Amino acid sequence: MLESQTETDISRIAREKKFHDQRFADDSKRSNKVGRFYRVAQSIKKEYEQLLIDKCKGLTIIEYGCGTGSYAFFLAKSHANKVIGIDISPVAIEVAKIQIINEKVGENLSFEVMNAEELTFDYSSVDLICGSGILHHLDLEKAIKSIANVLQPEGKAIFIEPLGHNIFINLFRTLTPSIRSEDEHPLIESDLKLIKQYFKNVKIKYFYLSSLLAILIVDFPGFKLVLSILESLDQFLFKLPFFRNQAWQVLIQISDPLKK
Repeated sequence: MLESQTETDISRIAREKKFHDQRFADDSKRSNKVGRFYRVAQSIKKEYEQLLIDKCKGLTIIEYGCGTGSYAFFLAKSHANKVIGIDISPVAIEVAKIQIINEKVGENLSFEVMNAEELTFDYSSVDLICGSGILHHLDLEKAIKSIANVLQPEGKAIFIEPLGHNIFINLFRTLTPSIRSEDEHPLIESDLKLIKQYFKNVKIKYFYLSSLLAILIVDFPGFKLVLSILESLDQFLFKLPFFRNQAWQVLIQISDPLKK
């Protein structure tokens, strides 16, 4: 049974690697289909970025599933002591390494091909781990346990992740299989509970429910005003557990890892 499970993991990781190599070589198909959605999803990115700015100075940081270096460059230029971007895709890492040379970024930034479920950093050696849209591609328990092990006792991690409860969002996912890997699994309530088993402090903020309606008017005047009003309505709705589960995305802050 153990051997079978290992073979299953190897196959899953190989599929993820192949998918992301292809995506980072040409992401135009995905961008065309989800662009309108991500024009709505700006507030969570701004809050994520502000948290990183507030916490990164002088720290050793891992960008988890960095892709082509999405936030690693931003962090390296924001006075982090050391930033290491990791990704399972060699294509993404090669692109990021070339960008280091082109942008003449300092020696505090580097990139490595690495399986995010089995981090190879020293035990309790990292101050902050961050990532956007990565945990739902992984064996979550393996990933969270690995994160907890490499973080300092007072270390923190910050993630943006999609949720998997909303029937309409899940319908869109079903209708667009080519832009997602077959093994990805947007987080559900049991996944959030699992994270809490490995960290003393877990803070989850929910985003985008009624505000998804703004997708219909992204190219029209008044889009930003309507989006702002709907986002305010969402934060009122998210006071109730049912509506929280229907959100599209969450911002997860975790700290004080429990070493297991």
